[in-house]
Amino acid sequence: MFKLLKLLSFIAMMTASVVAQEVAQSPLIPEQVTSAPVAAPVPVTVKVAMRTELGTLVLEIEKERAPITAANFLRYVDQKRFDGITFYRAVKIGDTGEYGFAQAGVKGDPKRVLKPIAHEPTTATGLSHVSGAISMARLAPGSATAEFFMVLGDLKAMDANPQASGDNLGYAVFGKIIEGMEVLRAIIEQPRSPTAGQGVMKGQMLAKEIKILTVRRVE
Repeated sequence: MFKLLKLLSFIAMMTASVVAQEVAQSPLIPEQVTSAPVAAPVPVTVKVAMRTELGTLVLEIEKERAPITAANFLRYVDQKRFDGITFYRAVKIGDTGEYGFAQAGVKGDPKRVLKPIAHEPTTATGLSHVSGAISMARLAPGSATAEFFMVLGDLKAMDANPQASGDNLGYAVFGKIIEGMEVLRAIIEQPRSPTAGQGVMKGQMLAKEIKILTVRRVE
């Protein structure tokens, strides 16, 4: 009986030793292998509702990634400078209706316009002229004030392109449409005047401008 107990004790010790070796030689414990990576923080945005004659566009303004341009746009919103302005230009690219853009703004009205802002190229913000993007119209970089446009279809040729010659800084994207793309499509499909507009804008001006009734932050 004593020999049997001694043999069982020896077997238990050997088993424990083998298990310890296997644990020591095993790879990372399951918790280490399967632990999910920490998600990157979501950039801060502000929602804005733009109510037009043809329906409402809900915008997500990139307050963190495009701080200068977003702050400028929100200043016009908060001071109600966009109330009553119009979409006055619409460009339809190609015959399929998949691409185009519509432009709105204060058209230089001295009672509404604020000082120009510094240009934020897409190479700095990480944003792009994808379908639904809202971006600033401008002449020279740093001349943008209150004229903006919304894009239908991906028009990434409007992004900054450091490899291009001349003015290669593109336009400053500062948000996107998150509701109401059908409103943008309807604006782009509106009839255009064959004579209104100057230079490249001739034939791109709407025959009947689309009024923007109110622009407000969405709480």
